[in-house]
Amino acid sequence: MQSTGHCRQRKRNTMKSVLRVVLTAAIAASSLTYTACAQDQGAQVAPPTPAPAAGAATAPPVLSNISSQPSTLNPFPPPDPKNFTASFPTVETVKAFLHQVWGYDPDRIFEVEAIVKTPVDSISQVLVFVSERGQPADQTKTFPFLVLNDGKHAISGDSVMDFGATPFADKRAILKARADGPSHGGASKDLELVEFADMQCPHCKEAQSKMDQLSQDFPTAHIVFQNFPIQQIHPTSREAAAYGLCVAQMKPDDGNAAFRTYVQAVFDTQDALTPDPAVPDGPTQALNNAVVKAGLDAAKVAACSNTKAVQDDLDASLQLAKDLQVDSVPTLLINGRAIPLGGVSYDTLKSIINFQAQTDGVVLPPAPPAPLNLNPPAN
Repeated sequence: MQSTGHCRQRKRNTMKSVLRVVLTAAIAASSLTYTACAQDQGAQVAPPTPAPAAGAATAPPVLSNISSQPSTLNPFPPPDPKNFTASFPTVETVKAFLHQVWGYDPDRIFEVEAIVKTPVDSISQVLVFVSERGQPADQTKTFPFLVLNDGKHAISGDSVMDFGATPFADKRAILKARADGPSHGGASKDLELVEFADMQCPHCKEAQSKMDQLSQDFPTAHIVFQNFPIQQIHPTSREAAAYGLCVAQMKPDDGNAAFRTYVQAVFDTQDALTPDPAVPDGPTQALNNAVVKAGLDAAKVAACSNTKAVQDDLDASLQLAKDLQVDSVPTLLINGRAIPLGGVSYDTLKSIINFQAQTDGVVLPPAPPAPLNLNPPAN
């Protein structure tokens, strides 16, 4: 277990590790014309994942590329045509990609400064200057990354990212077809929020308050709980997930509601899932108690949990996580866009969902009016 707001699998993707070594060696051998300029611009930024920002806008924001603004607002040096030597990707594709990943933040601005060849014909290197609106030029950061010629993948540091003008479309399609965990909310998958979670992970327990709030703020969203038990660090997690699937299946009239009751009961007594020699049946008893709270017979659910059908369902859910490159929990996929639930504020998360819905052409119902304050403070 880690203290970074998520629980991560211990095993590494060997192929990705080898790929990064090869790419690092290749790029280290290259001599790029913009290197000195990039160093002058300050520190590098992290890969394009959302940074928590208090008070982020809740309406769908629109990203402004700084090059379209008056020159007096431009903190970046003008791009030099000599720094665009690669045939791929195009500047327009890079801008569209960054709009997809950063567009939820109306204050983030950027300029594509270079797209250059590397010693590897199938790889180009991109350099982007990034800043916040109104910041002086010396606060500009650099964001360099590599793009593969498949047009769908980019690499920054240890991160392999989906790339392109619609970088999340493929994963969105996969989720629509295969995310089959217990669900609630709207029947339509136009806005689909899929949470990969482990019932023994303390960060998943903490994230449930965000998920509960999302179900209220986005009542038409199709919200899925997708099991991702990480047994290497949470030995009871798979058993808990199997029990949960059986709870949902054995209450055909209201299985999703029964499942939510069960999950909440498991999280409420999560510490009891940790094996204790002094209480050898503690984890099983905790799960049985959660089943009873969901209104089902514990013995029948236990028997169901060991069936091949349920175990196959869990294996399929684990394979789905692997296919989507989800390697930590809790992770929320918003129409295919992966967000670490423990790494963003609720306001930022809400802004990302609003932006993604707008980008995907999803019309959301208007937000309910704020409740009236019937007891205003005295002057």
